[in-house]
Amino acid sequence: MNETFQPLNPIAFSLGPIDVHWYGIIIGSGLALALFLAIREGNRRGLPKDTFADLMLWAIPIAIISARIYYVIFEWKYYVNHPAEIPQIWNGGIAIHGALIGSVLTTLVFAKKRGISFWKITDIAAPSIILGQAIGRWGNFMNQEAHGGEVTRSFLENLHLPDFIINQMYINGTYYHPTFLYESIWDFAGFFLLILLRRVNFRRGELFLSYVIWYSIGRFFVEGLRTDSLMLGSLRMAQTISIALIVVAAAIILYRRTKKQSETRYLDQTN
Repeated sequence: MNETFQPLNPIAFSLGPIDVHWYGIIIGSGLALALFLAIREGNRRGLPKDTFADLMLWAIPIAIISARIYYVIFEWKYYVNHPAEIPQIWNGGIAIHGALIGSVLTTLVFAKKRGISFWKITDIAAPSIILGQAIGRWGNFMNQEAHGGEVTRSFLENLHLPDFIINQMYINGTYYHPTFLYESIWDFAGFFLLILLRRVNFRRGELFLSYVIWYSIGRFFVEGLRTDSLMLGSLRMAQTISIALIVVAAAIILYRRTKKQSETRYLDQTN
């Protein structure tokens, strides 16, 4: 049976010649909510009032640029012949690992200049980061990208997905794994887990490192299903980096505990 479904329009509305894409709206909404929650928690934890607002002025544009640069580097065979498309992030093509690299480096410099603990800032931001990622994956959904391999409609129906998701996963005559959804659900679960872990009053830095481990575990398995992985030879870069991040984050936790470098707790009000 031939099936035809009209995909959801990736353009939300137009302002004259300018098309406003759902991808950008969803990413922006995720960032806005993440910033709101980080500011609120920062105020509760005794950070100077404008800490996160000031940080985001630098971190957001740098993260977007670094995410795009990371993606373009690994897709250079395409972009070397299509250089005009390099800045067109509204069509997708930003890598979260690139964004994390850019934002972490920005936070390191910012924290040093402000005299605030890098670990305190990142601990507070960790739930917001993963929540923003969970929301942002729906931008991929609107663009019909970041999906997995071929599946049948019955497979998707057995997952008890609503029709609008199933139909959006019907691309050029084939149904695909909604890997955007798998990762989004994993990230939402991570958000609630980190909120619970805040009450445990972990040593400073361990909430952020727990985020790194949780996200990387989920990303490793989801990436194995995707068809658009950035590759380095035969290696899926996201899986390789995920394994490295899990090992490094766990090693940092163990090292800091062994050396007693992390006696300050999350709920302590010191900077």
